[in-house]
Amino acid sequence: MPKPVPSTDLKTILHSKRANLYYLEHCRVLVKGGRVEYVTEQGQKSLYWNIPIANTTTVLLGTGTSITQAAVRELARAGVMLGFCGGGGTPLFAGTEATLDVAWIPPQSEYRPTEYLQQWVRFWFDDALRLDTAKRFQQTRLQRLRQHWFGSKSLKEQGFSPDLPALDALLASTVPAIHNAPDHTTLMTTEARLTKQLYRLASQATQYGEFTRAKRGEGMDAANQFLDHGNYLAYGLAATATWVLGLPHSLAVLHGKTRRGGLVFDVADLVKDALILPQAFVSAMRGHSEQEFRHACIEALARSEALDFMIETLKATAQTFHNAALERASHTEGGRP
Repeated sequence: MPKPVPSTDLKTILHSKRANLYYLEHCRVLVKGGRVEYVTEQGQKSLYWNIPIANTTTVLLGTGTSITQAAVRELARAGVMLGFCGGGGTPLFAGTEATLDVAWIPPQSEYRPTEYLQQWVRFWFDDALRLDTAKRFQQTRLQRLRQHWFGSKSLKEQGFSPDLPALDALLASTVPAIHNAPDHTTLMTTEARLTKQLYRLASQATQYGEFTRAKRGEGMDAANQFLDHGNYLAYGLAATATWVLGLPHSLAVLHGKTRRGGLVFDVADLVKDALILPQAFVSAMRGHSEQEFRHACIEALARSEALDFMIETLKATAQTFHNAALERASHTEGGRP
């Protein structure tokens, strides 16, 4: 019998290059033969399925799941983000890095990097710089959205045909609105207006018909259900990106006033509209199951290197606005305005 390989001996794969996100339900997660596996029941048989933890970013545990202490230990050692959630991936119920709706149990380590945290807090307490950071996030979000809606081969193959001139006009009008926003409230209003128009364009592109974004609950149509489900996949990657860089989820630049984990929402917004939103409408019109929709989203997130994009955006943002804060401090100390 081969000797078990402990998680500490696994070859490290950078989080930005990891390929797997898992949503599990009606199973038990445990350690067997040194590997983390989940067990499902089929008649009188128990089927064991391996979770390649060294190549996994996030595990969501849904309805009817349980997990052993040993499995949590191995997931933590491999740096896997863990969350308990309801059916279909929403809502999340428990964790230590919590927001109103999203909660994660992050791996613990006394040796996480502090470089980016130090850069982040250097500008974060300056209201003007924090607003500039939020604007940069929104502008980056628009660039990603335009790139994917215009150029995604997968969306085209699935029949997603948005009105590109209308999208261009919408983005062109939103850019100056973001740049000229005097405060966070105005910026969030601009964001909400943009998202509402994107829902309209996606609905028209798939001939979905009338659509209204609904709050989570019973009686939701397929597109609303898929939007909720897919957004939580983006939240999982965002939570992983911030954890990798050692940034607390409470140091948000836009969503932080009402939600302690607002930075997860800020980072997830970089890819949600580009990747999750159109796929939700496509899958709703094609009659996909939750599993088919989830697979399509994970494939799109992996193909577009969404986690890598989030991490690089955070790193560049931390460096840029850390330098801006230093420059502002030097001007103040020199007696200049």
